[in-house]
Amino acid sequence: MSNILPERDYQHYVMDYLEGHNGYRIRDAKTDFDRLYAMDRTLLMEFLNATQPDEMARLERIYKEDLVETIVSQLNAKVTQKRGSLLHVLKHGLELSGVTLRFMYTKPATGFNKSLNEKYEHNILSVMEEVWASDSERVDLVIFLNGLAIMSFELKSETSGQTYEDAIEQYRTKRDPRARLFLFKAGCLVNFAMATDQVHMTTKLDRRKTYFLPFNQGDGHGITKGAGNPPCEDDYPVSYMWRDILTRDTIIDLISRFMFITKREKVDDVTGEIKEQEALIFPRYHQLDCIRKLVASVSETGTSQNYLIQHSAGSGKTNTIAWLAHRLTSLHDADDRVVFDNVVIVTDRVVVDRQLQKAVLGLEHASGLIRVMDDSCTSADLARALKGNTKIIATTIQKFPFVVEQVSGLAHKRFAVIIDEAHSSTAGKSMEAVRQSLGSVEVPEGESDIQDFMAEVLASKRKGGKRENVAMFAFTATPKPTTLMMFGIPNAHGQRVPFHVYSMKQAIEEGFILDVLANYTTYQTYYQINKDIEEDPEYQTKEAKRQIARFAELHDTNIAQRVQIIVEHFRTTVMQELGGQAKAMVVTGSREEAVRYTHVFQEYCERKGYDRIHALVAFSGKVKLKEDETEYTEAGMNGFSEKELPERFGTDAYQVLLVANKYQTGFDEPKLCAMYVLKNLSGVAAVQTLSRLNRICPPYEKHTFVLDFKNSYEDMKEAFAPFFATTILSNSITPQAIYDIDAQIDAYDILDPEDVDRVYEIMTMGRKPDTKEVKKVKHCLNKAKHLFDRLSATDQQELYVHMRGFLRFYGFMMQVSCFWDPELDKKAVFLDALMPTIKPGRTGEGFDLSDKIRASNFAQEEKGHHEGSDLVARPIVALSEAEMLGLTEEKKERLSEIIAEINSKTGKEYNNDVAVKAMLQIKDLLMKSEKLKTSARNNTEKDFEYAYFDDIDDVLIEGLSQNQDFFGLLLSNEEIKREVLGIFADEIYRNLREDD
Repeated sequence: MSNILPERDYQHYVMDYLEGHNGYRIRDAKTDFDRLYAMDRTLLMEFLNATQPDEMARLERIYKEDLVETIVSQLNAKVTQKRGSLLHVLKHGLELSGVTLRFMYTKPATGFNKSLNEKYEHNILSVMEEVWASDSERVDLVIFLNGLAIMSFELKSETSGQTYEDAIEQYRTKRDPRARLFLFKAGCLVNFAMATDQVHMTTKLDRRKTYFLPFNQGDGHGITKGAGNPPCEDDYPVSYMWRDILTRDTIIDLISRFMFITKREKVDDVTGEIKEQEALIFPRYHQLDCIRKLVASVSETGTSQNYLIQHSAGSGKTNTIAWLAHRLTSLHDADDRVVFDNVVIVTDRVVVDRQLQKAVLGLEHASGLIRVMDDSCTSADLARALKGNTKIIATTIQKFPFVVEQVSGLAHKRFAVIIDEAHSSTAGKSMEAVRQSLGSVEVPEGESDIQDFMAEVLASKRKGGKRENVAMFAFTATPKPTTLMMFGIPNAHGQRVPFHVYSMKQAIEEGFILDVLANYTTYQTYYQINKDIEEDPEYQTKEAKRQIARFAELHDTNIAQRVQIIVEHFRTTVMQELGGQAKAMVVTGSREEAVRYTHVFQEYCERKGYDRIHALVAFSGKVKLKEDETEYTEAGMNGFSEKELPERFGTDAYQVLLVANKYQTGFDEPKLCAMYVLKNLSGVAAVQTLSRLNRICPPYEKHTFVLDFKNSYEDMKEAFAPFFATTILSNSITPQAIYDIDAQIDAYDILDPEDVDRVYEIMTMGRKPDTKEVKKVKHCLNKAKHLFDRLSATDQQELYVHMRGFLRFYGFMMQVSCFWDPELDKKAVFLDALMPTIKPGRTGEGFDLSDKIRASNFAQEEKGHHEGSDLVARPIVALSEAEMLGLTEEKKERLSEIIAEINSKTGKEYNNDVAVKAMLQIKDLLMKSEKLKTSARNNTEKDFEYAYFDDIDDVLIEGLSQNQDFFGLLLSNEEIKREVLGIFADEIYRNLREDD
């Protein structure tokens, strides 16, 4: 096969484009390249004389004929010294005898200064081919800015049988990092391995340790977008490099606004000591693309829009936020006016604050540019900062409500609020602080997180809709429907989508994160429950089931069996990974579980003599076991404070961390290789928890392991699917939906319209209520509370859900569409005040089954092992309207019936005849359901499915006596149940409507 594009032709093609379109000068490496200093002296002097004639004249009077040599030698000395760098000289210049020389001019933010604009135009870009870095190494292309070498290229043509990987190999094995052209911080700022289809880059050559990053656009669109570059009809897929990246505007923008030097901690391969190493940061393509598009949009729209950035773990989010904050501080609109007075960064990780501070200061060494409001800062300190002149303010998520309130009140100033939704590694404590900071805003219990918190805060600040002086930029890898509703932008189909996406799919394909589902093993726990009393009392079904499940989970035999599996798997399969440094996390379902499992774990390792396996535990608050009066705390069990845990766990002293609702999010430990799951996980919580494993750990080839005792592999695939590519919100909240909820609330008849009006009038009169007015408000609220307390427990729960849904969705409508209804607004104010005063009744309280049942015959059985990646994107998510439908009526069953369901986990195989007969029995029972008849009569087929699947459990329990084994199997396996019985849904719907 003939070589269509030889490498040398490719080289000339690039050079010709740079000369013809980008204004480059082509220089001769044999005569114009100074190898000792990695520069083109002639162009350097031309630039200095053209842009700074007065300064050069002053220096010539001092140094006379030695001027050129002095400048060259002093410049070289500055960039090669330990604390120096070419980047610093390009950004800040060089001082000689009291005269400062500039080696690059940036594009002014405004057009006011004609002189600076002219100097910017005098920047000289040039290119040389076949540049000898030393006597034995020749580089394909070198790019120069004002005579200084800033970029090198090794080019490869696929038609010659070579790829970008060959170029990378060339840099790693045939390029000497000590050569002046490649000397870290002094030579080329960035080195590109570029074929015709892909580009990779590095800022530091280090032989075999050289780490290259992709610098590709991503191939495909939407859910199909992955690694690589899209085909280009009339050019090569990497043509964006010479058409865009290698233009004067982009190169100088990259150097002046994106590149910076930072320090990172790295473990010494020989001594094992943690040392600080400098790193030269160059943006990846998606980071550059994101910042550019955000800046372009904000320049045009100002503060009129909010933005959602869906960037996967491994995307370099901290740097992206730093770049965005830095750009927004100096951004001007089309009329050369400053767009933002202040930029506020909201984060819930103190370590991110430090990283952000380093990144921002690396971009610009300006005193007072950024202020971090740590835990010692009060709300008053934050208020002063917001009212002052500090350009960038970093604060914690707990102060987010205060930030929203303050920036809304400072109407004369314009703010950019950047929200880093990197979840707290101490979720329990963080969310408790969040709840306290909210006051009257109701935060969901359970798996609530920062996204829930943000949505509740913004929805609660109803009046006036979106704040005209504030633009918000929300970063997340896993946007919930509410987050898309609040921050997403409408696409051509009316769906809400993120403004910018760097997907999990692309990050995995590019090698920045690992697919944590690629090695997944599931276990099933079997056991027998029996009554330990003669009576057969009646109990609330849900609470009884919960107690029985918890009784089994905490049973000594169950814990001992699982600990044995966990320890032996870790010892034989995991701990030798990463050169023996591998670590694991055990995710427990409760604080009590965490304490019990830790005790058994430690006892087992001591008994077996496993002195190389040591565990830590993480949970919030205090735990007291029933049989033990000792009060357990995390610090007490570990022997050191909670703050020390991440650093201690990172050492070789500990290998396993057992957690209860802590460190499941926002915890970046690259040496974490295995996870043992003892907790039900779903949705965003599942993705965030398992994603603790996805960090790569160079130079090792890391493998991940998951052993899951509670969830199925298919459930986890379903949880990851919405966030694998882009996430799209398919529906929205309409005014009609809010009016429907309003009508449902009125049906309970606990709100007196006159009281609603009275409270609204007092709460919105623009001043603090006096004592008499406060008493009036309390009287009105107490009347509603009294009526609420008289409702049944089920009605209380249903009404509470409706009220919370009303407040949230009304707030959403106000935020995204400025919808306002005076009567609904009155009700919103009243409910906002009422909600904190009421507590919905909890069914099933007041009984304890622990002394009425016994468990036996425990067995842990491996159910399946999955290798390889088969994640599929299912991008569509929807705002849940299920909570508007209320809750199903709580059932009561005999203890014997409940136990029969628990014991239905037989693990038997069923032949076809048995299965068909059982399914027909279920169908007959469903057809007799009065609840389903009512639902079919009043709902669409889609809405009917909610009631259908709610009712199946009732039917299965009712029919257990007819076919206990098969019905029990369906009850215990949600996945099989939906697959088997979903086939009847449309038929039953049609038949029930026809019967009516």
